[in-house]
Amino acid sequence: MKLNLNIQPLNTWLNVNNEPLIISGPCSAETEEQLLITAHLLAATGKVSVLRAGIWKPRTRPGEFEGIGSIGLEWLKRAKAETGLPTAVEVANAKHVEEALAAGVDILWIGARSTVNPFTVQEIADALKGHDVPVLIKNPVNPDLQLWIGAIERINGAGITKIGAIHRGFSSFEKSSFRNEPMWEMAIQLKTLCPELPIINDPSHICGNRELIPYVAQKALDLDMQGLMIESHVDPSVAWTDAKQQVTPAALADLVDRLTVREPEVPNEASADKLAELRKSIDKIDDILLQKLGERMAIVEKIGEFKRDNQVTILQVNRWDAIIKKGHAFAKALKLDLNFTEKFLELMHGESIRKQTEIMNAGKAEKGIAAEQHNEVKA
Repeated sequence: MKLNLNIQPLNTWLNVNNEPLIISGPCSAETEEQLLITAHLLAATGKVSVLRAGIWKPRTRPGEFEGIGSIGLEWLKRAKAETGLPTAVEVANAKHVEEALAAGVDILWIGARSTVNPFTVQEIADALKGHDVPVLIKNPVNPDLQLWIGAIERINGAGITKIGAIHRGFSSFEKSSFRNEPMWEMAIQLKTLCPELPIINDPSHICGNRELIPYVAQKALDLDMQGLMIESHVDPSVAWTDAKQQVTPAALADLVDRLTVREPEVPNEASADKLAELRKSIDKIDDILLQKLGERMAIVEKIGEFKRDNQVTILQVNRWDAIIKKGHAFAKALKLDLNFTEKFLELMHGESIRKQTEIMNAGKAEKGIAAEQHNEVKA
C-alpha cells in the first residue's frame, strides 16, 4: 500500500548542481574559525551542494559537548554569505525551529533520537506550520519503519511539502564493523511505499569510521538514493565530536570523484529488451519457488497433525541443527551467501513452527472458546 503524501520533487526545491547531491560539513560547529575554514574548503571542491553543521548536539550522557548553541547560527549565516552554500542544521524542539528559521537556515533535519519520539516530532511539526522550508527526517535509532513513516507523515501534515528522508542506520545489539547497522531493507521498503520521496544516505553515522564511508556511499547510490550526507572537518583529528567518522574536505572531494553514478533506467531499447528477458526468466523461477513452498507447507501441516496425534514436541533441536548444516553445505556448493541462506531457512522454519503450533492447539482454542461461552450463559 502506497503512502499518501504530498511531496515536491527534490529538484524543485534544491538546486542540485552536482550529482549526486552532497551535504557536508562538521559534525559540530566548534568555533567560528573552524566552521568558516571548513565551509570555504568544501565550497572550493565544487562537489558540495549544502553546508551542514551541528549547532545543538543531543548527547547520550550529561557533561559531554552538547553543541555551541545559538551563536553557531550566526557563524553559519556568515559561512553562507561568504561561500554561497545553503545551510542545514538539526532541530530537536520548537525553540530550535524558531531560532534556525530566524537565522535564515535553508534546510532543517530531524535527528534519529527525535524521530523515535512522536511527541517531539509533533512539537517540531507544530512549530513548522505556516513555513515553507525543506525538512529532512532521519530514521529512528531503532529499526522501526512505522516510526519513520509516522514522523514523515506528521511533518507533511504540518503543510511541509519539501521533504526528504535520511537513512543513517539503526542501533543493534549485534556487533559488526558498523556503528549503526545499515539495514538497507528498511530504506528500500520506505522507497517502495513512497517512490517520490528523496532518500539521502548518511554513511558517516552508519560507518562510525572514515575507512568504510566509500563502500557505504557507493552502495547507497547503487540503491538509487538521491544523495549523501558526509561529515567533514578541516582537521578531524582534533574534532570535538565524532572525530573518527569525519573526513577532510580534500578527502571528501577524492571520495566523491571515485564514486560511480549509475542511471536508474536502462539506456536503450536493446538493453531494455535484454533486461526484460532476464526478468522474465526470474519470474518463472519465482513462480516455481512459491509453488514448491506451498507444497512444503502442505507437508508441514501433515507433520503437525502427526506430532499432535502422537504427543511429539514441535521443536526438535537436532533436526534444526541438521537443516542448518545441510544448508551451509548447499550454500557453499551453490555459491550462495551464507547469511542469506540462514535467513531463508530461519523464515521457513519459523513459518513451519507457526503452522504446527496452530494445528497442535486448534482443539484447545475451540475448547477455551466453548468454556467461555458456557460460563457466560451460566452467569
